[in-house]
Amino acid sequence: MACAGPAGGRQRVSMQEHMAIDVSPGPIQPIRLISDYFPHFYPFLEPVLRAPGSQAMLAPAIHSASHQQPNPEPEDSDDSTALGTLEFTLLFDADNSTLHCTAHRAKGLKPPASGSVDTYVKANLLPGAIKASQLRTRTVRGTRGPVWEETLTYHGFTYQDAGRKTLRLCVCEDSRLRRRRAPPLGELRVPLRKLVPNEARSFDICLEKRRLTKRPKSLDTARGMSLYEEEEMEAEVSGEERGRILLSLCYSSQRGGLLVGVLRCAHLAPMDANGYSDPFVRLFLHPGSGKRSKYKTSVRRKTLNPEFNEEFFYAGHREELAQKALLVSVWDYDLGTADDFIGGVQLSNRASGERLRHWRECLSRSDRRLELWHLLDSVPPQLGD
Repeated sequence: MACAGPAGGRQRVSMQEHMAIDVSPGPIQPIRLISDYFPHFYPFLEPVLRAPGSQAMLAPAIHSASHQQPNPEPEDSDDSTALGTLEFTLLFDADNSTLHCTAHRAKGLKPPASGSVDTYVKANLLPGAIKASQLRTRTVRGTRGPVWEETLTYHGFTYQDAGRKTLRLCVCEDSRLRRRRAPPLGELRVPLRKLVPNEARSFDICLEKRRLTKRPKSLDTARGMSLYEEEEMEAEVSGEERGRILLSLCYSSQRGGLLVGVLRCAHLAPMDANGYSDPFVRLFLHPGSGKRSKYKTSVRRKTLNPEFNEEFFYAGHREELAQKALLVSVWDYDLGTADDFIGGVQLSNRASGERLRHWRECLSRSDRRLELWHLLDSVPPQLGD
């Protein structure tokens, strides 16, 4: 390109100068927001649009997004947090030492990779032995909005449990036909210290992804396994818990002796390779000799929450029984080998806390059954002198 010079002659202009002159950008225009090209629904920005001075800046981007996608589908979003919600009710029945969890329904569940939605709710009390505290509902098939209306009950739930335990609820896919267990569709956790005794409280909470952590080498028993569920770590930490037992004591004036009822156990420590136990209970009134001082219940197969409802009788005057000790121990039955000790408790005047109170109140009153839950010790009860 040529142009006139100062003397009227033509002057050559380089290509670089030509591009700089003819392709001037002019006034700099603002760069469009990336959300204009990839619209998304941001409900939390709505209050900001109403704020003075910010409406003119944010409104175009939001209006453009809503124009291109007027009816967004949050349930089909790829956002990892859009896992749905779970409605349930919790009731801590302090009078009967029970925790009731009623699973009502789930909404907007994100379907798994398999495409089928056959779901159930699994509950665990943490910290604690996972198998012992695990309860589940029935399976509801073929819907992203399953309705269970089923109540899961934890027996032996005390004020101490409410102050330190957390209830975890998982919505799980029923994968019985698969070799490997499918990961949960979502989970949530509720600290139970927030519950008011004897008052039902309803919840509607968004589900979250299961938190995974690396498996310590000291716990790695399966080759190639590098991740494991957090619940297993919590079970290892709480390995000292052996479970609890519900005992009924009554001094019968008509029969002239002590009636001991073994009602049930809860959250027992697993002793068998399948993660369960075959528990039974032994009773021994010390000092004593012969068959009249020793009893045992029947065996309950493959359970960590056995129900016995069996009663035994020890003859003796009130003053005589007050000088003795009732030794209660829970065992895992093994065929052909020695039985495994699970836990035990001693009730006597030498005990303390709830054990001492239970024993004294029983012997101070006649013909009145007193039921109380007792935590099991990890060592067998001592006979003493």
